[in-house]
Amino acid sequence: MPVADPLYPAPIARVVPGSPAAKAGVQAGWTLLAVNGVAIPDILAYRRELARGETTLRVRDPHGQPLEFTVEWEDPGLEFDEVIFDGLRLCANQCEFCYVHQMPKGMRKSLYLMDDDFRTSFLYGSFVTLTNLTEADIARILNEHLSPLYLSVHATDEALRREMMRWWRLKVKDQRATSLDYMLKRLAPIDLYTQLVLVPGRNDGEELTASLEYLATHDHVLAVACVPVGLTAHRVNLPKLRPFTPEEARDALQRIHTIQRRLLPERGSRFAFASDELYLLAGEPLPPAESYEGFQMLENGVGMVRDFLSEPLPPLPARLEAPKRVLLATGQLFAPILAQAVEPLTRIDRLSLTVRALKNRTFGEVTTVAGLLAGRDLLTQIAPGEADLLLVSPNVLKYGTETLLDERTLGDLRRELKMAVMVGGSTLRALGETVLSSVQVSSLPQFGFSTHAVKEQNAEVRLKAG
Repeated sequence: MPVADPLYPAPIARVVPGSPAAKAGVQAGWTLLAVNGVAIPDILAYRRELARGETTLRVRDPHGQPLEFTVEWEDPGLEFDEVIFDGLRLCANQCEFCYVHQMPKGMRKSLYLMDDDFRTSFLYGSFVTLTNLTEADIARILNEHLSPLYLSVHATDEALRREMMRWWRLKVKDQRATSLDYMLKRLAPIDLYTQLVLVPGRNDGEELTASLEYLATHDHVLAVACVPVGLTAHRVNLPKLRPFTPEEARDALQRIHTIQRRLLPERGSRFAFASDELYLLAGEPLPPAESYEGFQMLENGVGMVRDFLSEPLPPLPARLEAPKRVLLATGQLFAPILAQAVEPLTRIDRLSLTVRALKNRTFGEVTTVAGLLAGRDLLTQIAPGEADLLLVSPNVLKYGTETLLDERTLGDLRRELKMAVMVGGSTLRALGETVLSSVQVSSLPQFGFSTHAVKEQNAEVRLKAG
């Protein structure tokens, strides 16, 4: 059990009125140093120690004065904005398809953070490779039963996986952690959701089939997400990769569907799921909602479009009271689906509705997904005053804010484009309601729903490679 670590105290954001902490005199702005005399590196360790019953907490005020107080089977009343107190664990790999390596300059700091932390995987479903784990980390995962975890596999052939992931030997603390077979055996009590980032000519085709078949032999592997590689125009001095052709995407889908049909009666689950992007690249229709089995890997792009379409448009008027020009800005890939979905809105008298498929000039035109559009992409392809209302996808914003990838805000867009700018909505119904009312129906994406939010919080605070 680690001793208290003064280098990474946990900032206390709020103290619940009337709580034991409040009665002890603890205030917001203080820091938590230790619980039961041990270091508290994250919210999981904090909860673990509280669950022991009688708990002694050591805190420190802003002047450096320590204070101890004890609770018995009671919440102390401390609230934290962060869930990782000792800094996010960093990635030990240099994957040939890593998106961070392809980032243009001038983006948010958090986007350059190569995190690979099993704790955010458990808390928020972020995919991690686990190649940076120590034996102590594995023991903690097992002892605290941190399940499920989300594991990036990419290939099950060990040699191919090593070629694609290219881990740094100096950053790998235990070479056994780089072996997929070893890690799957060690983590047998832990449920795993896995992903394969598919690179044409590398781990697709027969390698894809072999990977799916191998993973299906492990009962604790619950599902596999198959996602086509994401590429940008910023790949100087990086391995030469190319996007999927429609034919290659269809071949990958056929292999995924084949194993789905076989495993559904055996496992009670389709097991392998293709991302929306793979269907759109192949020009194939999206599966029905029930095929996604509860949308368990939504943030990995598996079922996002179907989930958006699952709530139909609200009842529509025949005519608006006053003329209105509305512009829906989205990426090249989603634009045709969005245009078809909102077509009934175009029949409303006095409503001019346009779907604008924007080219991504920030990451390069090879990038076609809506979530990677930056403020500059909107400003250079939308004329000031050409609409009364501009609606953007919630995926383009930093969690809990109106800030886009390049640090521009919706406020900046409003000023420069001379029009109202709002978030369109996470469902078709919410989008339709916003179009009709010009009132934002969906709330901004919030901290706490994704590991990306944790990255935003930690990027400007501290990093720990250990």
